[in-house]
Amino acid sequence: MKTTLILFFLAIGISFAKAQPLVQTGAEISVNKTTHDYGSVKIGSDGFCEFIITNTGNEPLIISDARGSCSCTVPEWTKDPIAPGASTTIKVKYNTNNPGPINKSVTIMSNAVSEPVKTLKITGNVLPAAEGTSPVDNSGAPTITQ
Repeated sequence: MKTTLILFFLAIGISFAKAQPLVQTGAEISVNKTTHDYGSVKIGSDGFCEFIITNTGNEPLIISDARGSCSCTVPEWTKDPIAPGASTTIKVKYNTNNPGPINKSVTIMSNAVSEPVKTLKITGNVLPAAEGTSPVDNSGAPTITQ
C-alpha cells in the first residue's frame, strides 16, 4: 500500500512537471508589415520603402543577411545587434527604371529562435514612360527624346 501511494504521488508530480509551460529564450523578430505595396509609380521614380524590425525576444537579435530576390531589389540593414525591445529599419531600394508589375521579395536571415528566415514582399506596378520621353538617364533625371 505504501509503495502504491508513493507511485501514485510520483505519477501526479511527473504530470504536473510536464504541464509546466516552457519559457523560450532567445531573439525574436517582429515586422511592422510583411508586404509593401508601391501602388502605381512612374518609371524612374523613387523606389525606396522601409520595414521596421523589432526584437521581441529577450536576447540580442542579429540580422546576418538580407537578400533581394533579384538585383533590382537591394536591402540595407544594420549589422549591429538589436537589443531586446529595440527596433531598426530595413530599407529596400527597388529599381523603377523598367515598366511592369512589381512582385519581389527580400529574405532576412537572423538568429531569431522561432523564425530565423523571414520573407518580406514588395508589390506594385511601374507605369510606362509617357510618349516622347525615355525612362531615365544615368543622372536619374527624366530625359526627353525628340
